Amino acid sequence: MTHTAHPYAHRLGIIRGWRSRWFAGDKKSYRENIQVDETIRRFLTKRLRGSYTSSIEIERSASELHVVISTARPGIVIGRSGENAAKLRKELAAVVRTVAPDDRRTLKLDVNEIRQAEADAAVVAYMVAEGLEKRMPFRRVLKQTIEKVMAVKEVEGVRIAVSGRLGGADMSRKEQLRKGRIPLQTFAADIDFAQERAYLSYGVIGIKVWIYKGNIYDKKTVAKPLAQRVMSNGQSA
Repeated sequence: MTHTAHPYAHRLGIIRGWRSRWFAGDKKSYRENIQVDETIRRFLTKRLRGSYTSSIEIERSASELHVVISTARPGIVIGRSGENAAKLRKELAAVVRTVAPDDRRTLKLDVNEIRQAEADAAVVAYMVAEGLEKRMPFRRVLKQTIEKVMAVKEVEGVRIAVSGRLGGADMSRKEQLRKGRIPLQTFAADIDFAQERAYLSYGVIGIKVWIYKGNIYDKKTVAKPLAQRVMSNGQSA
């Protein structure tokens, strides 16, 4: 029987690092940290929908809870003079206190800009979702999106799959388009993967995106500290 592995988890410790980094001394704090991480991700995913958010990374120390948001539209998240970022940090701190009232860590929020949006799977998946929610034909959306992605120099392959009641059909089905190479079994392959949903009047359309950017053989790229990987033009709140 075949087994489908998540492209990100499949490469953890090889060319990928963990998106949550912390140490728990006992079972209680471990359980609490897991709940806080999941609450933060759910809140930010819902709160920042439409801002082309790619990933949310969380790192803990003894006195600080550090959250980094990677987005293709940092201006929307930060706002004028940082107003939106400050408001978001207060809301996030309130959400954390509801789950872990005894956690006294200081919350630090950073916004990291994605320079090449068409090379990020999460952003591309949301672009497809936007096109479908605007009632555009799904084949046209897939074809136009793949052409935009393949126009990026570093991209060597892309695959986009959609499933559901495509075009309002009575029976759901799956359609996909691909261009270039997608070597899913190669550990060194730098494959970015994301899932998204498009909410339509006749149901939900599931979207999956794979983007292949070549192979990575430098192990030093895996374990860089979070502070070093925040881009120099990232903003803090």
